Amino acid sequence: MKNRPVKEMNKFWRVGEPMVWLSAAALALTLLSALTLLIVIMINGLGVFWPASIQELQLTDGSRIYGQQLQVEETADRSGMRRQYKIANRDLYGLDFRWIDEAQIVAETRPDEVLRLERLEHGDFYGTLQQIETGRSEQLPATLQALQQELDRTTGELADLAELDEKLNTASYRTEQLRLKQLKLDYQEVPAEDPQYRQLLAEKALLEQEFGALIKLQTKRLAAVREAQALFADADGQQKQIVLADIVQVITPNLMTTGDKLIYYADKLLELLIGEPRESNTEGGLFPAIFGTVMLIFVMSLFSFPLGVIAAIYLREYAKEGPVVRIVRIAVNNLAGIPSIVYGIFGLAFFVYGIGHSLDMLFFPERSPTPTFGTGGLLWASLTLALLTVPVVIVATEEALGAIPREMREGSYALGATKFQTLYRVQLPMASPGIMTGLILAMARAAGEVAPLMITGVVKLAPALPIDGNFPFFHLDRKFMHLGFHIYDIGFQSPNVEAAKPMVFVTTLLLVLIVLLMSSVAIHLRNKMKKRYTFGTF
Repeated sequence: MKNRPVKEMNKFWRVGEPMVWLSAAALALTLLSALTLLIVIMINGLGVFWPASIQELQLTDGSRIYGQQLQVEETADRSGMRRQYKIANRDLYGLDFRWIDEAQIVAETRPDEVLRLERLEHGDFYGTLQQIETGRSEQLPATLQALQQELDRTTGELADLAELDEKLNTASYRTEQLRLKQLKLDYQEVPAEDPQYRQLLAEKALLEQEFGALIKLQTKRLAAVREAQALFADADGQQKQIVLADIVQVITPNLMTTGDKLIYYADKLLELLIGEPRESNTEGGLFPAIFGTVMLIFVMSLFSFPLGVIAAIYLREYAKEGPVVRIVRIAVNNLAGIPSIVYGIFGLAFFVYGIGHSLDMLFFPERSPTPTFGTGGLLWASLTLALLTVPVVIVATEEALGAIPREMREGSYALGATKFQTLYRVQLPMASPGIMTGLILAMARAAGEVAPLMITGVVKLAPALPIDGNFPFFHLDRKFMHLGFHIYDIGFQSPNVEAAKPMVFVTTLLLVLIVLLMSSVAIHLRNKMKKRYTFGTF
């Protein structure tokens, strides 16, 4: 009887129940950490576009300011409280945010007439409308309705200018193609008297004439559009003349109902998904970065998935066990632990300077020393990430193939199937859920990598997407934008980090959601495969 507690304790440890509880606790802690991180990002990111009220503060020194209250904290000497306000008007004050002690505030109100102007440059402007100058003979009253009408007219003229920009881009692309053709003819030492050369020069002259006419028309229209201006004043009476073409949107947050704010919030979310970035990427949309991120993961998967699966099949099913195979497996496992920047340096040296430069010398020698493939681009960045993630796919595929019961192989051989038929018809379908797990892990890691991309193709602002309507339509040699690099750029390289902080959380949340969405689709496919090939028939 005395030894019973000791026996029970020994049994408790021998069965391994403590390890079960420790594993459960570790899993719970991991999930809690991930959930906490997601909640923090959502709290700081989802409220960025909500149009909060603007207060007018009268201070003890007699000055007045407009501001949107952000947070409250205790002063450094613990004598009272202080508030942080977004005061905007960066071009007037030189800063976007200001801390004010509550003891300095004499009065605070929420005036109905205060406007919030979202601008292309210098951030938001808080103020009241004083005067509207249309640049025409008519005189408009200084009312919000008149201002909105004039803004709508300016928006229509800017839309016409956008169509003109499209024509300019097309003409510029055609001019560049003719220039490259001329370079090729010059490299081949084709004489200027050659009919082909003369026709090219004639086309180039006509195109340059058309391009010059479009530039003149654009300059004239742009000057006419920028004649429309409006005069605004801040809370202290300081005036600022703003060109209407530089104003994106005007709202009166103190007069907006909850429904109006919800509509505004939805519009901003839509702009975030389909709009172009502006103000050094701290405002506007993120469509180029979203497109670049998804395109990078897709192209990377096209390389890493088949390469990893084929390598794993060879190691598991065809390679004979021995020192060489063991060394290869150890190397594959160790590759997963190499810092990603090392892969970036390898990609720069091997893909960009090695293969890319060789392709330029082979196919585009006339363009030297200007590189075509011998510089960073989407293709080389995708190949670099493919090398980084292929060990994950190899390990997952090997484990999935090794988990298939031996009886399944032997039964297939007994029915007369060859080794390849058994692999193709039995083993790969049964291992597909595990293989999809490797692909999911590879995509998740590739989506968050930034260091290799910084030296193999990612840029702060890409002039064009990797896909467009010009032949060959898929331009894998182009540089691209990426959400991960966008977070790094505006969070650490922005000249105004405090103003860029909201967009950091928004971009982070968007990146997490994209990874979750792509992983969810892959998990759904994996579950369907698991259900079909585990319980179904072949």
